[in-house]
Amino acid sequence: MNGNPGACFFPVQAAVDIRLLILDVDGVLTDGGLYYDLQNQVMKRFNVQDGLGIKIAQKAGIRVAVITGLDSPAVAARVRDLGITDYFAGFLDKKVCLEELKEKHQLSWEQIAYLGDDWVDLSVMDMVGLPMAVANAQPEVKDIAGYVTVAAGGQGAVREVVRHLLMAQGKYEAVLAAWSRRC
Repeated sequence: MNGNPGACFFPVQAAVDIRLLILDVDGVLTDGGLYYDLQNQVMKRFNVQDGLGIKIAQKAGIRVAVITGLDSPAVAARVRDLGITDYFAGFLDKKVCLEELKEKHQLSWEQIAYLGDDWVDLSVMDMVGLPMAVANAQPEVKDIAGYVTVAAGGQGAVREVVRHLLMAQGKYEAVLAAWSRRC
């Protein structure tokens, strides 16, 4: 659809009805790097602005879920810290998780958005109403995305998507004002 990073076009009409934002982890919530410590434990780097974006989405009534191919204690801890209860780890075939989420929350495909970066995300991106890719996603993923972020994975791409969803749904100004009053 729109495989150009930084494209000015955001599919506003598709975003209006989104009630569930599903995120991949490696390459979306993280920069895709796998960092090993001396005990061979994997460490991951998460962007704090993406984390706040997730909390903002949740407060604005957009449910957030995570489906990842790897099962990592670091990711489980981050997801728990963010209050994400719909977490599926160790699923390379993500379709089963997607269908479970759709049924659990009684949503239509048009009410679900997915943000991915690699081939493992292709099958679920084909199913949802708003498929999106991070700027540094694989070309095949960008090709089927309705939107490609300006930001790379792990560098604020999730926050960018949340901002666009809130703007499309007419919630952005109220949410921003509520946060401004907190300072």
